[in-house]
Amino acid sequence: MKEKRRTFIKSVAALGTASLIPGTSLAYTLPLPKTPLIKPKRLKKGDTIGLVAPGYAIKPEVLEKAKETLHQMGFKTYHTDRIVGNYGYFSNTDEERAKDVNEMFANPNINAILCARGGYGCTRILDRLDYETIAENPKILIGFSDITALIQALYKATGLVCFHGPVGSTIDDAYSQKYFKKVLMKGKENLKIKNAKLADAAMLENTEYDRYTITSGACMGELVGGSLTLVNALVGTPHEIDFTDKLVFLEDVEEAPYRIDRMLTQLIEGPTFKKAKGILFGVCKGCDREKKPSNFTLKEVIMDRIAPLGIPAAYGLSFGHVPNNFTLPVGIQAIFNADKLTLELLEPAVS
Repeated sequence: MKEKRRTFIKSVAALGTASLIPGTSLAYTLPLPKTPLIKPKRLKKGDTIGLVAPGYAIKPEVLEKAKETLHQMGFKTYHTDRIVGNYGYFSNTDEERAKDVNEMFANPNINAILCARGGYGCTRILDRLDYETIAENPKILIGFSDITALIQALYKATGLVCFHGPVGSTIDDAYSQKYFKKVLMKGKENLKIKNAKLADAAMLENTEYDRYTITSGACMGELVGGSLTLVNALVGTPHEIDFTDKLVFLEDVEEAPYRIDRMLTQLIEGPTFKKAKGILFGVCKGCDREKKPSNFTLKEVIMDRIAPLGIPAAYGLSFGHVPNNFTLPVGIQAIFNADKLTLELLEPAVS
């Protein structure tokens, strides 16, 4: 792959080696990847997107709506019969769900793979994936929530850049489609990702959508992360994330503050999380609780756990279990400004 050292001039000044402050210019050199980075081919209108359900089953009407949306966006769609139906709460058996993913990568007529939904089940199929075939047939794979496990496992095993972004059941949002196209089709370098404007009254009144800086500063690093629950689930497995010098993005859904506390504490007590360059929280929908003497709010937990690390961090970026979801490429270098809550991709994520 064409991965060469590049220099970018940014309007930022150095603050140690881990963070930056706006003000003066500084030359930046992207580090060479430790393992060969594989960038999938960019999407084009008319391309075929394969739909898979590697975890929970998807309702037929939701699948049809996802296909209709993709057709309106200019894509063709394809899926096997494995995606339709139920095996308990899964879409199919572990063997068949893994086979669906493997065959989508091997199929030369499929240009990209979109996970129809999240749920649970990806961690059960990671040992059944054909990583050699996947590396030889690199394609866009995109999803979020439980798909975090699939994304991180593929990236760690093969070097393939995968994407934390909308799933089939959430891609009918204009903002999500905008960054889906910018990241996967246009593939620009120096792409600035801006947060969605919150206009809905319910969102504006909901503390889970608050945007705030945890620790000031800006920093550059390689993007990794996803669902906090799944990031924790990978600890102690061959797919565990090394957070050293990384920009870590995290989100979750319907987890009480004490559970967020527990999971962040587990990461902090691990060997590499404290060595991250920066931490970006999306919206943790359904995770806040009313302030009472007997509990802590979501913000109190996040500030208590993250602020002492002393690295640039912020909460409330537009990703997670929310309508507006920008597409984050795992493995790509980016600059994060915790004061402005902005993210800039420094290189194309597709070839």
